[in-house]
Parts: sequence; structure tokens; C-alpha cells
Amino acid sequence: MAPPRDLTPHRRLLLILATLLALFLAALDTLIMSAAMPTIVSELGGLHLYSWVFSTYMLSRAVALPVFGKLADLFPNRTLYLISILIFLVGSVLAGAAHSMMALTIFRAIQGIGAGGNFALVYIVLSDISEPEDRGRMMSYASFVWGLASVLGPSMGGFIVGWVSWRWIFYINIPIGLISLVGIWLFLTETREKRNVIEIDYAGIVTLVTAILVFLTAFLLGGREYAWTSPPILGLFSLFLLSAVGFYTAEKRSTEPILRFDFFKLRGFSTGNGLVFFASMAIFSLSAFSPIFIQGALGRTPAQLGMVMMFLSLGWSAGALYCGRQANRWGQKNFSLAGGLVLIVGCLMAVRFSAATSLWACCLALSLAGVGMGFTSIATLLVVQNSVDKQDLGVATSSHQFTRTLGGTVGIGVCGSIVTARFARVADSLNASDLQGAVPPAVMAQIQKNFENFFRPDVQQQLSVTARNVLHQAIGNCVIDVFWLGLVAALICLAIGLLMPKRAGNSHGV
Repeated sequence: MAPPRDLTPHRRLLLILATLLALFLAALDTLIMSAAMPTIVSELGGLHLYSWVFSTYMLSRAVALPVFGKLADLFPNRTLYLISILIFLVGSVLAGAAHSMMALTIFRAIQGIGAGGNFALVYIVLSDISEPEDRGRMMSYASFVWGLASVLGPSMGGFIVGWVSWRWIFYINIPIGLISLVGIWLFLTETREKRNVIEIDYAGIVTLVTAILVFLTAFLLGGREYAWTSPPILGLFSLFLLSAVGFYTAEKRSTEPILRFDFFKLRGFSTGNGLVFFASMAIFSLSAFSPIFIQGALGRTPAQLGMVMMFLSLGWSAGALYCGRQANRWGQKNFSLAGGLVLIVGCLMAVRFSAATSLWACCLALSLAGVGMGFTSIATLLVVQNSVDKQDLGVATSSHQFTRTLGGTVGIGVCGSIVTARFARVADSLNASDLQGAVPPAVMAQIQKNFENFFRPDVQQQLSVTARNVLHQAIGNCVIDVFWLGLVAALICLAIGLLMPKRAGNSHGV
């Protein structure tokens, strides 16, 4: 059955709903796991793979983004979209049927590949079916779906685990995914002319995938599982450099490269991606480590934590919605600068957090940071898209999505190592009498090596209430250093925004 050639307003609306539904699934699956993981670990075991259930999903998603983005410039969007949804659904079925943590980790990687395709294609398709002046509004719909998923994800995960089974956090994807699949099949038609001669850059794909995997893995492990100067981390960075050189060589020789390096000569492309990279570093330093501060230094409950973090998601969605509707009126550069300024204000409030900080002050700081990220995420995407020819829209769009993922991952990796190193020093200086006999030496060694071990259920069970409170407070205090790094990243955002062209176009000037 062939899709209709004419995209009527009615069919266009149904297509938008189908694409947003696919995005909602992939976004929800990123967030719903947190509430289910303690139950999954208690049933499947394999606690040592706890973090890798999340990491493999993120890594495979990051790898898939640029690959699907380039393929979208060569092949029909409908074919690629159907493939990515099917991969995601197959991964969901397998993950729901997993009987070991190792199997679950592998199946989450399959899900991540499908999710990466969904993330890339939803923005590409929405851009393809929109006029350039209407793209901002379309992109804001996608950001709204992200915000909705972030609000519903944890609560849905808790409900499903409590009332049915953790396996249904994966099985629920099947009926929703099939609806999206049918919608894409029936209503998606090509509006952008693709290449007449198709040549796949296999060497570029292999070297790029290798470079992404080893680079992100180094930041996931560095400063936590291994010291930054340890042989495993140095080996990963060496492999990254070799694969990066291989990728550069392959792209220079390819007639249809995954990424044309000439794009970086376009000021809109380079500044848009650079700005969103540092904005992601700033926002993820807040979103990943604010929960530790709120539960640690402030001693708040998980329910209160969820309420505070919801303000960040709502701020992000509100900022994206407003920017998407007003970007043509006020200008993409102005919104990028405004986003950087608001993000700086949010980070400035965060670095002043203390044990006396109220929950409402936390809500205000995180909501402002969210609004700033909402502004920058939409404005810079539009700048990057408008910097290239329409035939390269897929590469431009996926490069922006990938850069956001890269910035967040690098930010979390660097921040995690900072907190780990800072906490190791604090733990050494803690008054021994306060914790005398309360923390087994082996447990303390685990916590000092990686502060996140403190939150593992098996570690918590070995600590007294007094020890937990003291260590919570110490970790909360260490998190403030991370917020300073977020502030520096936000300041860099503003500086890059000043270099952004007033009107993005396929040119080297302003």
C-alpha cells in the first residue's frame, strides 16, 4: 500500500500526531526506567550492571542519531521511520521477556537504536512538512512531548511496577508503537527531493560509531570506575583519536559523507551546535545532580524531589513552546542570547544553594534553567537547519540532536568525577567518631571510589541511620561544585551566542 501523494491538512495533522506519538514512546522509555530498576534488580540480580541498563540505551541512541540523520537525506523518510519504530518495538518485546540483567542490557541497546532513529526522524519529518518560517512551532511540539514524558514517566513507572509487573513498562510500548507505525505508513509522504545516486559511506559509519562509543564510554567510566589516567581510560581515548582520524579521512574521500566538514565553516552551523553543546552541559549538571542535593543536603522525600524536578521539565517545555511561536518575530539569535542569560540566572541561584534553601527556591532555579534550555534548544536548532541547503536537512537536524546528547553525556561524566573526587577527600576528613563502627571499611571504600555506590540498595542496608545522614550531607555539599561547572558552561553559551549570525544562511558571514 503506497502512501498518498498529497498531504492535505487533515492527513498532515494525523501525521504530526503519529510522529509525536513515536517520540513520546522513545522519550518515555528514557525516563520510566528509574522507578522500575530497584524492582528489576531484586528479581533479576546483576546489580553490577545497574547503571549499564541506562548507559547502553543512551550509547546506542547516540550512535543511531547521526547515522539515521544522514540516511534520511538519501532514502525515503517513511521507510527509515518504519524501520526505527520496528527496531524499537522488537527491543521492547525482548526487554520485557528478559530473564537476566545481561540480557536486559543487550535488549536495551536494541531499543536505543530504534529510539535514536525516532529522535532523528521526528525532527526531520516535522521540518520537512513545514515551511522554514513554521519550523519553530513544529519543533516546540516535540519539546512539549519531551516535557510531558518527563512528568508522566516516573509516575507511570511506579504505577506499572506496583500494580502489574515491571515487564509492562516495555510491553506497553507495543500497542502505542503500532498505532504510530500505522500512522507513519498511511500518512507520511516525501516532500523533499532525495539524491538520485545513493552511495552509503560505510567507512564513515564504522569509524564514527567507534569514535562515539569509545568517547562516551570513557566519560561514563572516567573518574568513577577508573581514574582518568588509568590504562583503560587512556586506552579508550587513544582508540577515540584513532577512530576520529579514520572518520576524518573517510569523510574527505567519500562522495556522500556522513558529515561534511565544510558545514563547520558556516557560522550558523558551528555556533548553533557549539551553543547547544554547552547549554546541555549546564542543564544536565543541574538535572542529574540536583536530586542528590535535594535528598541529601535538604533531606527531602522522593515525592518532594519529583515535584521540584517537574519544574525543570515544565520550564523547558514552556520555553520551547514560546520560542517556537515567537522565533520569527524576535529572531533566533535573540532567543539564543536570552536563553543563555536565563540559564545563567538559574545556575547562579543553584550555586547559592545551602541546607537552608527552601524547596520553592529550588523550583525557581530549576524552572529558570529549564526555560533557558527551552529557548536555546529550539533557537539553535532553527539556526543550524537554516544554515544548510534543504537537501542536507537530515544531517543538520541530527547533528544538533547528537550535539545535545554529547554535551549532556560529557557534562554528567565530568560532573560525576568531580563529585566523586571531592567526596573522597571529604570522607577522609570526616570525624571518625561520628561514623565509628557505623560504616564497614569495605563499604566506605566503595563509596569513596564512586559516590553513586552510596545509593545502591545493598550499600544502604549496611549503614546506620546516622551514617546515612552524615554521608547524605557530605555528598550534598559536594554537588555545589558541579553547579559551578554548570554556571561556567552557561557563560560560554552566552559568549557563543554573541558570535551567532543575525540571520542563519548557507554563507560564511552574518
